[in-house]
Amino acid sequence: MNYKPIIIVAGEPNSIFFEIFFKVIKKKIRSHIILIASEQLILKQAKVLGEKINLNLINEDDLIKKKNNLKKINLINVDFKQTKAFDEITPKSNEYISSCFKIAIKLIQNNISNKLINGPISKKTFLKNKFNGITEFLAKKTNTKDFAMIIYNKKLSVCPLTTHLPIKYVSKKINKLELIKKVVLINKFWKTKFGKKIKIGVTGLNPHCETIDSFNEDKSIIYPAIKKLKKLKYDIQGPLAGDTIFLKDNRKKFDLIIGMYHDQVLAPIKTLFEYEAINITIGLPFIRVSPDHGPNESMLGKNESNHLSLHNSIKFLDF
Repeated sequence: MNYKPIIIVAGEPNSIFFEIFFKVIKKKIRSHIILIASEQLILKQAKVLGEKINLNLINEDDLIKKKNNLKKINLINVDFKQTKAFDEITPKSNEYISSCFKIAIKLIQNNISNKLINGPISKKTFLKNKFNGITEFLAKKTNTKDFAMIIYNKKLSVCPLTTHLPIKYVSKKINKLELIKKVVLINKFWKTKFGKKIKIGVTGLNPHCETIDSFNEDKSIIYPAIKKLKKLKYDIQGPLAGDTIFLKDNRKKFDLIIGMYHDQVLAPIKTLFEYEAINITIGLPFIRVSPDHGPNESMLGKNESNHLSLHNSIKFLDF
């Protein structure tokens, strides 16, 4: 089988990414890796962490022309000036991270690969309140209108209808069309990737799907959208109470649960699976995956971070 390379944008230079990357590449990986990062920084951090790494330096334009000559771990070097191996996260890394993403998208557009992983990124520092998350950032960069963020585990996955949004704005962003588009997109992805029709549960917005307010989003928005999707033969149930849908006997009925806001579904899924879950963006012109954790500044240089989420991210794209 011809495995396309996996493109990896290392992300925030002052994160635990290289530490977990050094651990993961010791595992069996069939696909070639194209890492986009600072060579100088990799070597500095490897020295501190007591790691040795063999990198095949490549040039993006040569790679596009030749589309071969790849070794196991290939590096496209992007300059980043930093004296220390580890430092504080500051906006000085923004241009570096942006350049890495730009190269990755260029490679994808030139059919080098359709698989992208990005390492942890400080949303507050890099996105500067312009985007809710990297999902929205990549959607903008690729002119993608319909997309979804999925936290995936083979036993159960979740998708927040609204992402990284303050609670006070959530109810204003919930509408029938958005819920319907998410379900159609998710079902298409499941059929393509896993060859099966997905079973979806949908939470309500309000506790117990009830409210003392005169307007009930669960009855007026969520239920009519689900009713329409059922008529279109989608395997979907809801709205269901958010405080019981993740109980063992309830969650086993579904492949994926759609929630109305970030923590409604991400808090339970991370409690259930911890580092065994990965973040997937669907709807882009490529499959984007990332470890489901942040830069974790408090663990820099300790060589104690869990590498499972990055390992599972690579396994998911190792085809």
